[in-house]
Amino acid sequence: MQSLHAKSVQGQRPFTAQRPRTVRGSVSVRAVAAPPRLITKRSEEIFKEAQELLPGGVNSPVRAFRSVGGGPIVFDRVKGAYCYDVDSNKYIDYVGSWGPAIVGHADDEVNAALKAQIDKGTSFGAPCELENVLAKMVIDRVPSVEMVRFVSSGTEACLSVLRLMRAYTGREKIVKFTGCYHGHADSFLVKAGSGVITLGLPDSPGVPKSTAAATLTATYNNLESVMELFAANKGEIAGVILEPVVGNSGFIVPTKEFLQGLREICTAEGAVLCFDEVMTGFRIAKGCAQEYFGITPDLTTMGKVIGGGLPVGAYGGKKEIMKMVAPAGPMYQAGTLSGNPMAMTAGIKTLEILGRPGAYEYLERITKRLIDGIILAAKEHGHDITGGNISGMFGFFFCKGPVSCFEDALAADTAKFARFHRAMLEEGVYLAPSQFEAGFTSLAHTDADVDATIAAARRAFARI
Repeated sequence: MQSLHAKSVQGQRPFTAQRPRTVRGSVSVRAVAAPPRLITKRSEEIFKEAQELLPGGVNSPVRAFRSVGGGPIVFDRVKGAYCYDVDSNKYIDYVGSWGPAIVGHADDEVNAALKAQIDKGTSFGAPCELENVLAKMVIDRVPSVEMVRFVSSGTEACLSVLRLMRAYTGREKIVKFTGCYHGHADSFLVKAGSGVITLGLPDSPGVPKSTAAATLTATYNNLESVMELFAANKGEIAGVILEPVVGNSGFIVPTKEFLQGLREICTAEGAVLCFDEVMTGFRIAKGCAQEYFGITPDLTTMGKVIGGGLPVGAYGGKKEIMKMVAPAGPMYQAGTLSGNPMAMTAGIKTLEILGRPGAYEYLERITKRLIDGIILAAKEHGHDITGGNISGMFGFFFCKGPVSCFEDALAADTAKFARFHRAMLEEGVYLAPSQFEAGFTSLAHTDADVDATIAAARRAFARI
């Protein structure tokens, strides 16, 4: 099968010559297709210019492809399950704008709603009824949320909830987990995940020692490490924040016992439990990860899906806690574009689509087919691999596994992932450019897309 991006040049077929593959101790070899030719001349030109204009040539570090090599692919447009670059290459996309595009890129229904709203105005800086509509949808679906505040990003939601936990408890220290990423607020850039791991930066310069000292780190899926921190900091811990399914150290699933244990510890210690559902929110279940696992936190942060592709974040929880937020209470937080009508419109339509019968069942079925196929293809070619999915979120590591925490994830063969990532680009499949990122499917992905991806993976595994 030809690459999705393969194009004829002056009437000639794309290069698909066969070359022999030698196997140690064997004279007879099987032929392996040479990689399709990937032309990225325009992407290279744009990125070269961008490096003189933007730090590292990008506006978010992981986009620079530092951990996988080669230059980044510069997008021109997206639609459905596909992305198209400035060199006219087409890819099946499993990044989905890092999660928001759960109903597919540039969905017709979402676009129509946005176009209608544009004529009414893009930003009010004043209350609008759309805020109430989306708030009621969130409160109705998310078990922990009785009141919600909209902001403009996941980072803003997490830094706000951090301040709220401290204001509510009168305590300063926070427990987070090694490898979990909660945005780039100072307190969270201590043993963080995602782009921080990708760039090899265990902590970020510019974070005051006093701030870092108030952030305590535990091991994911390890309750004993949490209990030790509470014992050593009696009456000083405001709360615990975690990704209920890790997506920023790769895809790591918690045990229900771990989440239940955190709930019980926080209740006993008078600390606030916060699920950072910026990534998992409305993606792995209609009521987020807390509904999926049956564990209700005190506070929840949200983003990505809730904005339907526009910049949105939110934090919410029990009324008694949320009433600490200004102007209802003394904890100040504000935002010029918070609750803007465009973002609310996209979020409302996206959640409406996700609320239709069969949506999450479809995401589970198609994503399980995808990850099972990739894992089988890897094993057929002798590669160590472990992975899985929950609904439309998936991931894999090039190691034997299992992977239950960040420390386990470090055993993954990142050099092999880099080769695989490049091989899949050549085959017309766009994966996250880091071993330490989860992947995402959408309602726009079809069985044909999954079949094409698995076939591409087989060819890629044969080459690497």
